[in-house]
This record gives sequence, C-alpha cells and structure tokens, in this order.
Amino acid sequence: MAGTDALEQRLGYRFRRQELLEQALTHRSFGTPHNERLEFLGDGLLGCVVAESLLDRFPQASEGELSRLRASLVRRESLAALAAGLGLADHVRVGRGEGASGGAGRPSILADTLEALYGAVLLDGGYACARAVVLATLGGALAATDASATAKDAKTRLQEALQARRQGLPRYAVVATRGAAHAQEFDVECTVEGLALHARGSGSSRRAAEQKAAEALLDRLGA
Repeated sequence: MAGTDALEQRLGYRFRRQELLEQALTHRSFGTPHNERLEFLGDGLLGCVVAESLLDRFPQASEGELSRLRASLVRRESLAALAAGLGLADHVRVGRGEGASGGAGRPSILADTLEALYGAVLLDGGYACARAVVLATLGGALAATDASATAKDAKTRLQEALQARRQGLPRYAVVATRGAAHAQEFDVECTVEGLALHARGSGSSRRAAEQKAAEALLDRLGA
C-alpha cells in the first residue's frame, strides 16, 4: 500500500501481506473489506499482552488492581492518543461523508484502527511480532503505570473523574433488595445526570452495591 512506509517504520514492523495493512486502515464507511474483524482480533491481543505485562511488573497486585490498571491502559482515550502519535489519521481510509466531518481524526476511529493494526500484525507475523508491536507502542504508558493509583475505592475514583469533567456528584439509589433479612442482596443504581449515564451494581450491603455500581460507571466512562 503506497504511502505507508513511514507508518510501518513507526510501528517497527514491515508487513509481508500489504492487503492486511490496507484492510486495517479501512473504516467501514469506505467499503469492504473493512477493519472491524481485525479490530476484534486486535482488541483481544491487546488485552492479553497488557495483562501479561502487568502480571510481570506487579507481582503483588490483586486481580481487581490488575483489572483497573489494564482498563486505564486500553481505554479509548489512551489508544486514540497513541494512534495520533503514530500519525494514523493520515492513513485511515473513510467514506466521503465520514471524512467531511473529520472522521479520520475521531478518537473512536483512531482507537479502533490501532486495534485493527495489532490484529493485522498478528495475522501477518504471528504472536511474537504482534506482542512486540503492542509493547513498543504502549511502552511509555506501561512504564508510567503506577499500581498505587488503584488504591482508591471506586466511589472516590468516580467522584474525581467527574470533577475532572466538571460534572456534579453521582447519585446512588437502591432499586431492589432480595433475600431474607440476614442474607439480603442489594441492587443500586448510580446516575450521573449531567452525562445522562447510569449503571447498576449488586452486593451483600448497600455500600458494596454502591461500589460495584461506581465501578460499572467508571468502565462506561473509560476512566
């Protein structure tokens, strides 16, 4: 594919099957074959490589801490920033309507395209090559990851995330209870009215359910 030599250099990988690179850079608005299936594959690869790296770096971290660290690394905003640094917006092929609205530079399209590239490298060169590309592109973010950042509970982290977005405090409400008095299960809904977002969580106490709901809403925020 013409004009992608610099991109391949930045990735640190030279494609043998250029049609895979072309597909990875093709948004569905442009036509077929597009990159959605490669994105699916790359998403799985990314999660696996990041999880493996975090296990090695933080041998004392709990499953919950590792999950939160991984989520922060693979969230859309983080991937879009990496994609922008690689100059992907100059190479993504989008349809005329999408292009007129600046589609190639949209964070969602950039993040999806980066995942598609990971998937394309996996098919073209195998797991070892794809793992190397993921680690190379995420290197700085992985090195800067701080396990202590996961120490705050979900409600605190949600409140801070909302404050950073200049949003009001979340609202928690018990929407259902189940079971006998000595073994009740609570369902709590967490709502952020300014963003029209809500999520639910369940737990053996109201506090536990609130934490689960806050965690679920953090996932929706990508925070």
